[in-house]
Amino acid sequence: MEIRVAVAALGFRVVSAFLALCANLAFPLDRHLPDQSTMWGKPSPFWDAFARHDSGWYFEIARTGYDATAAVAGGRSNIAFAPVYPLLMRYVGRLFGRAPGDVYLGGIVVSWLSFAAAMAVLYRLAALDLPRRRAERAVLLTAIFPFSFFFGAVYTESTFLVFTLLAFYGFRTRRWALGGVAGAIATATRVTGIMMWPALVWIAWRTAEPTRRDRLAAGAALLAATFGFLGYCVYIYDLTGQPLLWATALTRWGSGYHPGGAPWSAPVDLMRQLLTHPYVFLTTGSMALYDTLYGVTALAFVAMVPLVWHRFGAAYGLYMLLSLYVPLSSGAFEGLGRYCSVLFPAFIWLASVRSRFVYTSLIVAFALFYTLGLALFVTVHPLF
Repeated sequence: MEIRVAVAALGFRVVSAFLALCANLAFPLDRHLPDQSTMWGKPSPFWDAFARHDSGWYFEIARTGYDATAAVAGGRSNIAFAPVYPLLMRYVGRLFGRAPGDVYLGGIVVSWLSFAAAMAVLYRLAALDLPRRRAERAVLLTAIFPFSFFFGAVYTESTFLVFTLLAFYGFRTRRWALGGVAGAIATATRVTGIMMWPALVWIAWRTAEPTRRDRLAAGAALLAATFGFLGYCVYIYDLTGQPLLWATALTRWGSGYHPGGAPWSAPVDLMRQLLTHPYVFLTTGSMALYDTLYGVTALAFVAMVPLVWHRFGAAYGLYMLLSLYVPLSSGAFEGLGRYCSVLFPAFIWLASVRSRFVYTSLIVAFALFYTLGLALFVTVHPLF
Protein backbone atom coordinates (compact mmCIF):
# COMPACT_ATOMS: atom_id res chain seq x y z
CA MET A 1 0.00 0.00 0.00
CA GLU A 2 2.81 2.43 0.89
CA ILE A 3 4.37 1.96 -2.56
CA ARG A 4 1.05 2.79 -4.21
CA VAL A 5 0.77 5.92 -2.09
CA ALA A 6 4.31 7.00 -3.03
CA VAL A 7 3.69 6.45 -6.75
CA ALA A 8 0.42 8.38 -6.57
CA ALA A 9 2.24 11.20 -4.77
CA LEU A 10 4.80 11.44 -7.59
CA GLY A 11 1.95 11.46 -10.10
CA PHE A 12 0.36 14.35 -8.23
CA ARG A 13 3.65 16.27 -8.40
CA VAL A 14 3.67 15.81 -12.19
CA VAL A 15 0.12 17.18 -12.49
CA SER A 16 1.00 20.08 -10.18
CA ALA A 17 4.08 20.89 -12.30
CA PHE A 18 1.88 21.02 -15.40
CA LEU A 19 -0.50 23.42 -13.62
CA ALA A 20 2.49 25.57 -12.69
CA LEU A 21 3.57 25.69 -16.33
CA CYS A 22 0.05 26.73 -17.38
CA ALA A 23 0.05 29.51 -14.78
CA ASN A 24 3.43 30.77 -15.99
CA LEU A 25 2.24 30.79 -19.59
CA ALA A 26 -1.15 32.35 -18.89
CA PHE A 27 -0.34 35.05 -16.33
CA PRO A 28 2.36 37.76 -16.21
CA LEU A 29 4.96 37.72 -13.47
CA ASP A 30 4.17 40.01 -10.55
CA ARG A 31 7.74 41.34 -10.49
CA HIS A 32 11.05 41.01 -12.29
CA LEU A 33 12.52 37.53 -12.02
CA PRO A 34 15.86 37.66 -10.15
CA ASP A 35 18.82 35.83 -11.63
CA GLN A 36 18.86 33.20 -8.87
CA SER A 37 15.29 32.24 -9.82
CA THR A 38 16.25 31.09 -13.31
CA MET A 39 17.48 27.52 -13.36
CA TRP A 40 19.40 27.51 -16.62
CA GLY A 41 20.56 31.13 -16.89
CA LYS A 42 17.60 32.28 -18.98
CA PRO A 43 13.85 32.30 -18.26
CA SER A 44 12.07 28.95 -18.57
CA PRO A 45 8.32 28.86 -17.85
CA PHE A 46 8.52 25.21 -16.77
CA TRP A 47 11.75 24.88 -14.79
CA ASP A 48 11.78 28.29 -13.15
CA ALA A 49 8.44 27.58 -11.47
CA PHE A 50 10.30 25.36 -8.97
CA ALA A 51 12.79 28.09 -7.98
CA ARG A 52 11.10 30.97 -6.21
CA HIS A 53 11.88 33.28 -3.28
CA ASP A 54 13.92 31.34 -0.63
CA SER A 55 15.03 28.80 -3.23
CA GLY A 56 17.86 31.16 -4.11
CA TRP A 57 19.25 31.00 -0.57
CA TYR A 58 19.32 27.19 -0.61
CA PHE A 59 20.97 27.34 -4.03
CA GLU A 60 23.66 29.67 -2.69
CA ILE A 61 24.44 27.36 0.24
CA ALA A 62 24.51 24.30 -2.02
CA ARG A 63 26.87 26.03 -4.45
CA THR A 64 29.28 27.89 -2.20
CA GLY A 65 28.49 27.00 1.41
CA TYR A 66 27.74 29.30 4.32
CA ASP A 67 28.95 32.90 4.55
CA ALA A 68 28.36 34.57 7.90
CA THR A 69 30.09 37.85 7.03
CA ALA A 70 26.85 39.76 6.42
CA ALA A 71 25.26 38.33 9.57
CA VAL A 72 28.18 39.43 11.74
CA ALA A 73 27.97 42.89 10.15
CA GLY A 74 24.25 43.15 10.96
CA GLY A 75 22.68 42.14 7.65
CA ARG A 76 20.98 39.18 6.01
CA SER A 77 22.89 35.94 5.70
CA ASN A 78 22.35 32.39 4.51
CA ILE A 79 23.13 31.09 8.01
CA ALA A 80 19.40 31.66 8.68
CA PHE A 81 18.82 28.42 6.71
CA ALA A 82 19.67 24.99 8.17
CA PRO A 83 22.03 22.66 6.27
CA VAL A 84 20.36 19.33 5.46
CA TYR A 85 18.32 20.36 2.43
CA PRO A 86 21.00 22.42 0.63
CA LEU A 87 23.55 19.67 1.24
CA LEU A 88 21.21 17.13 -0.32
CA MET A 89 20.70 19.57 -3.22
CA ARG A 90 24.46 19.77 -3.73
CA TYR A 91 25.21 16.08 -3.79
CA VAL A 92 22.12 14.93 -5.68
CA GLY A 93 22.72 17.74 -8.16
CA ARG A 94 26.22 16.43 -8.83
CA LEU A 95 24.66 13.28 -10.25
CA PHE A 96 23.48 15.46 -13.14
CA GLY A 97 26.53 17.69 -13.54
CA ARG A 98 28.25 20.77 -12.14
CA ALA A 99 26.22 23.52 -13.84
CA PRO A 100 24.15 25.86 -11.60
CA GLY A 101 20.95 24.42 -13.04
CA ASP A 102 22.04 20.95 -11.95
CA VAL A 103 22.02 22.12 -8.34
CA TYR A 104 18.43 23.27 -8.72
CA LEU A 105 17.58 20.00 -10.43
CA GLY A 106 19.04 18.19 -7.43
CA GLY A 107 16.74 20.23 -5.20
CA ILE A 108 13.69 19.29 -7.25
CA VAL A 109 14.59 15.60 -7.08
CA VAL A 110 15.13 15.80 -3.32
CA SER A 111 11.80 17.60 -2.81
CA TRP A 112 9.82 15.21 -4.99
CA LEU A 113 11.31 12.03 -3.56
CA SER A 114 10.94 13.37 -0.03
CA PHE A 115 7.30 14.17 -0.72
CA ALA A 116 6.62 10.66 -2.04
CA ALA A 117 8.32 9.13 1.00
CA ALA A 118 6.50 11.50 3.36
CA MET A 119 3.10 10.49 2.00
CA ALA A 120 3.97 6.80 2.43
CA VAL A 121 5.14 7.36 6.02
CA LEU A 122 2.10 9.54 6.76
CA TYR A 123 -0.16 6.72 5.62
CA ARG A 124 1.66 4.28 7.94
CA LEU A 125 1.55 6.73 10.86
CA ALA A 126 -2.12 7.62 10.37
CA ALA A 127 -2.97 3.92 10.18
CA LEU A 128 -1.85 3.58 13.81
CA ASP A 129 -5.00 5.50 14.78
CA LEU A 130 -7.37 5.28 11.81
CA PRO A 131 -8.80 2.63 9.48
CA ARG A 132 -7.02 2.22 6.16
CA ARG A 133 -9.52 4.33 4.21
CA ARG A 134 -9.24 7.24 6.60
CA ALA A 135 -5.44 6.99 6.60
CA GLU A 136 -5.63 7.42 2.81
CA ARG A 137 -7.79 10.50 3.36
CA ALA A 138 -5.09 12.02 5.58
CA VAL A 139 -2.60 11.60 2.73
CA LEU A 140 -4.91 13.17 0.16
CA LEU A 141 -5.79 16.13 2.38
CA THR A 142 -2.10 16.78 3.02
CA ALA A 143 -1.23 16.59 -0.67
CA ILE A 144 -3.88 19.07 -1.81
CA PHE A 145 -3.74 21.43 1.17
CA PRO A 146 -3.74 24.97 -0.28
CA PHE A 147 -0.06 25.56 0.57
CA SER A 148 1.24 22.09 -0.23
CA PHE A 149 2.66 23.31 -3.53
CA PHE A 150 5.78 24.09 -1.47
CA PHE A 151 6.36 20.33 -1.26
CA GLY A 152 7.27 20.28 -4.96
CA ALA A 153 9.40 23.43 -5.01
CA VAL A 154 13.03 23.96 -4.04
CA TYR A 155 12.06 24.43 -0.39
CA THR A 156 12.65 22.39 2.76
CA GLU A 157 9.02 21.47 3.43
CA SER A 158 8.91 17.94 2.02
CA THR A 159 12.31 16.95 3.46
CA PHE A 160 11.40 18.32 6.87
CA LEU A 161 8.04 16.56 6.77
CA VAL A 162 9.39 13.11 5.92
CA PHE A 163 11.94 13.13 8.76
CA THR A 164 9.44 14.59 11.22
CA LEU A 165 6.98 11.82 10.36
CA LEU A 166 9.72 9.20 10.70
CA ALA A 167 10.64 10.62 14.10
CA PHE A 168 7.07 10.42 15.37
CA TYR A 169 6.57 6.99 13.84
CA GLY A 170 9.80 5.72 15.38
CA PHE A 171 8.87 6.97 18.84
CA ARG A 172 5.29 5.74 18.65
CA THR A 173 6.35 2.23 17.61
CA ARG A 174 9.34 2.13 19.99
CA ARG A 175 11.82 2.05 17.12
CA TRP A 176 14.05 4.32 19.13
CA ALA A 177 17.05 4.39 16.79
CA LEU A 178 14.83 5.40 13.86
CA GLY A 179 13.09 8.06 15.93
CA GLY A 180 16.32 9.55 17.25
CA VAL A 181 18.14 9.69 13.92
CA ALA A 182 15.10 11.03 12.06
CA GLY A 183 14.56 13.65 14.75
CA ALA A 184 18.18 14.79 14.47
CA ILE A 185 17.89 15.14 10.68
CA ALA A 186 14.58 16.99 10.98
CA THR A 187 16.00 19.54 13.43
CA ALA A 188 18.99 20.05 11.10
CA THR A 189 16.59 20.61 8.20
CA ARG A 190 14.67 23.35 9.97
CA VAL A 191 15.96 24.65 13.29
CA THR A 192 12.44 25.37 14.54
CA GLY A 193 11.93 21.62 14.26
CA ILE A 194 13.23 21.49 17.84
CA MET A 195 9.65 22.41 18.76
CA MET A 196 8.77 18.74 18.20
CA TRP A 197 11.01 17.65 21.06
CA PRO A 198 8.48 18.08 23.92
CA ALA A 199 6.03 15.94 21.91
CA LEU A 200 8.67 13.24 21.48
CA VAL A 201 9.37 13.38 25.23
CA TRP A 202 5.69 12.83 25.93
CA ILE A 203 5.51 9.87 23.55
CA ALA A 204 8.64 8.30 25.03
CA TRP A 205 7.27 8.68 28.54
CA ARG A 206 3.96 7.06 27.57
CA THR A 207 5.23 4.26 25.31
CA ALA A 208 8.57 3.11 26.73
CA GLU A 209 8.34 -0.25 28.46
CA PRO A 210 9.05 -0.25 32.21
CA THR A 211 12.43 -1.89 31.73
CA ARG A 212 15.81 -0.26 32.21
CA ARG A 213 16.93 -1.19 28.70
CA ASP A 214 13.91 0.30 26.95
CA ARG A 215 13.98 3.47 29.01
CA LEU A 216 17.67 3.97 28.28
CA ALA A 217 16.99 3.46 24.57
CA ALA A 218 14.16 6.01 24.69
CA GLY A 219 16.38 8.48 26.53
CA ALA A 220 19.17 8.01 24.01
CA ALA A 221 16.71 8.61 21.17
CA LEU A 222 15.50 11.82 22.80
CA LEU A 223 19.07 13.01 23.22
CA ALA A 224 19.90 12.10 19.61
CA ALA A 225 16.87 14.03 18.33
CA THR A 226 18.42 17.27 19.62
CA PHE A 227 21.74 16.73 17.84
CA GLY A 228 20.65 18.35 14.57
CA PHE A 229 19.68 21.58 16.30
CA LEU A 230 22.61 21.57 18.71
CA GLY A 231 25.06 20.58 16.00
CA TYR A 232 24.05 23.53 13.85
CA CYS A 233 24.39 25.90 16.82
CA VAL A 234 27.89 24.51 17.47
CA TYR A 235 28.77 25.01 13.79
CA ILE A 236 27.56 28.63 13.86
CA TYR A 237 29.51 29.21 17.07
CA ASP A 238 32.66 27.89 15.42
CA LEU A 239 31.97 30.12 12.41
CA THR A 240 31.03 33.33 14.22
CA GLY A 241 31.52 32.94 17.98
CA GLN A 242 27.74 33.35 18.45
CA PRO A 243 25.82 30.04 18.55
CA LEU A 244 22.43 31.67 18.01
CA LEU A 245 23.42 34.16 15.33
CA TRP A 246 21.28 32.17 12.88
CA ALA A 247 18.24 33.23 14.96
CA THR A 248 19.34 36.87 14.90
CA ALA A 249 19.74 36.65 11.12
CA LEU A 250 16.10 35.56 10.84
CA THR A 251 14.96 38.89 12.32
CA ARG A 252 16.45 40.80 9.37
CA TRP A 253 13.90 39.77 6.74
CA GLY A 254 11.22 42.25 5.69
CA SER A 255 9.85 44.20 8.61
CA GLY A 256 11.52 41.78 11.00
CA TYR A 257 10.76 38.31 12.32
CA HIS A 258 10.80 38.51 16.11
CA PRO A 259 9.29 35.46 17.88
CA GLY A 260 8.40 35.88 21.52
CA GLY A 261 5.60 38.41 21.34
CA ALA A 262 1.90 37.92 22.02
CA PRO A 263 0.74 35.25 19.52
CA TRP A 264 -2.78 36.66 19.38
CA SER A 265 -1.89 40.25 18.43
CA ALA A 266 -1.59 39.84 14.65
CA PRO A 267 -4.58 37.45 14.30
CA VAL A 268 -6.83 39.73 16.39
CA ASP A 269 -5.86 42.73 14.28
CA LEU A 270 -6.48 40.76 11.08
CA MET A 271 -9.94 39.63 12.21
CA ARG A 272 -10.81 43.18 13.23
CA GLN A 273 -9.93 44.39 9.74
CA LEU A 274 -11.90 41.60 8.06
CA LEU A 275 -14.96 42.04 10.25
CA THR A 276 -15.16 45.85 10.14
CA HIS A 277 -14.19 46.77 6.55
CA PRO A 278 -13.16 43.65 4.62
CA TYR A 279 -13.49 45.07 1.10
CA VAL A 280 -11.42 48.17 1.81
CA PHE A 281 -8.81 46.09 3.62
CA LEU A 282 -8.46 43.48 0.87
CA THR A 283 -8.41 45.96 -2.01
CA THR A 284 -6.10 48.65 -0.65
CA GLY A 285 -3.33 46.86 1.27
CA SER A 286 -0.52 45.43 -0.85
CA MET A 287 -0.13 42.42 1.47
CA ALA A 288 -3.74 42.18 2.65
CA LEU A 289 -4.71 39.25 0.41
CA TYR A 290 -1.63 37.23 1.35
CA ASP A 291 -1.90 38.02 5.05
CA THR A 292 -5.55 36.96 4.92
CA LEU A 293 -4.76 33.66 3.25
CA TYR A 294 -2.02 32.95 5.78
CA GLY A 295 -3.81 34.35 8.81
CA VAL A 296 -7.14 32.57 8.30
CA THR A 297 -5.27 29.31 7.67
CA ALA A 298 -3.28 29.73 10.88
CA LEU A 299 -6.44 30.48 12.89
CA ALA A 300 -8.09 27.35 11.53
CA PHE A 301 -5.10 25.30 12.68
CA VAL A 302 -5.13 26.97 16.09
CA ALA A 303 -8.80 26.03 16.41
CA MET A 304 -7.91 22.41 15.62
CA VAL A 305 -5.29 22.14 18.40
CA PRO A 306 -7.73 21.21 21.21
CA LEU A 307 -9.59 18.85 18.88
CA VAL A 308 -6.38 17.09 17.92
CA TRP A 309 -5.29 17.00 21.57
CA HIS A 310 -8.58 15.45 22.65
CA ARG A 311 -8.72 12.88 19.81
CA PHE A 312 -5.07 11.81 19.55
CA GLY A 313 -3.41 12.90 22.77
CA ALA A 314 -1.03 15.50 24.11
CA ALA A 315 1.93 14.70 21.84
CA TYR A 316 0.20 15.71 18.62
CA GLY A 317 -1.44 18.67 20.34
CA LEU A 318 1.87 19.91 21.74
CA TYR A 319 3.57 19.62 18.38
CA MET A 320 0.90 21.74 16.73
CA LEU A 321 0.68 24.27 19.56
CA LEU A 322 4.43 24.95 19.80
CA SER A 323 4.91 24.94 16.02
CA LEU A 324 2.18 27.57 15.65
CA TYR A 325 3.35 29.64 18.61
CA VAL A 326 6.75 30.47 17.10
CA PRO A 327 5.53 32.14 13.86
CA LEU A 328 2.39 33.65 15.41
CA SER A 329 4.42 35.24 18.21
CA SER A 330 6.56 37.02 15.62
CA GLY A 331 3.72 39.36 14.70
CA ALA A 332 4.12 38.52 10.98
CA PHE A 333 2.02 36.17 8.85
CA GLU A 334 4.79 35.49 6.34
CA GLY A 335 5.35 31.77 5.77
CA LEU A 336 2.44 30.58 7.94
CA GLY A 337 0.85 28.64 5.08
CA ARG A 338 3.85 26.40 4.55
CA TYR A 339 4.45 26.12 8.30
CA CYS A 340 0.93 24.72 8.59
CA SER A 341 1.50 22.33 5.68
CA VAL A 342 3.81 20.17 7.84
CA LEU A 343 1.45 20.01 10.84
CA PHE A 344 0.40 16.46 10.00
CA PRO A 345 -1.77 15.86 13.12
CA ALA A 346 -4.30 18.36 11.73
CA PHE A 347 -4.71 16.34 8.53
CA ILE A 348 -5.03 13.09 10.46
CA TRP A 349 -7.74 14.70 12.58
CA LEU A 350 -9.58 16.02 9.51
CA ALA A 351 -9.43 12.53 8.01
CA SER A 352 -11.03 11.14 11.18
CA VAL A 353 -14.17 13.28 10.77
CA ARG A 354 -16.95 10.89 9.82
CA SER A 355 -19.11 13.27 7.80
CA ARG A 356 -18.88 12.54 4.08
CA PHE A 357 -20.17 16.04 3.36
CA VAL A 358 -17.38 17.66 5.39
CA TYR A 359 -14.73 15.53 3.68
CA THR A 360 -16.03 16.32 0.19
CA SER A 361 -16.27 20.02 1.02
CA LEU A 362 -12.67 20.00 2.24
CA ILE A 363 -11.48 18.32 -0.97
CA VAL A 364 -13.21 20.91 -3.13
CA ALA A 365 -12.03 23.89 -1.04
CA PHE A 366 -8.47 22.60 -0.77
CA ALA A 367 -8.23 21.94 -4.50
CA LEU A 368 -9.54 25.39 -5.40
CA PHE A 369 -7.19 27.25 -3.10
CA TYR A 370 -4.26 24.97 -3.96
CA THR A 371 -4.60 26.05 -7.59
CA LEU A 372 -4.84 29.71 -6.59
CA GLY A 373 -1.82 29.48 -4.31
CA LEU A 374 0.25 27.64 -6.90
CA ALA A 375 -0.56 30.25 -9.57
CA LEU A 376 0.39 33.10 -7.22
CA PHE A 377 3.61 31.39 -6.16
CA VAL A 378 4.95 30.59 -9.62
CA THR A 379 4.14 34.10 -10.91
CA VAL A 380 6.34 35.50 -8.09
CA HIS A 381 3.62 36.96 -5.89
CA PRO A 382 4.63 37.30 -2.22
CA LEU A 383 3.68 33.83 -1.03
CA PHE A 384 6.85 32.83 0.77
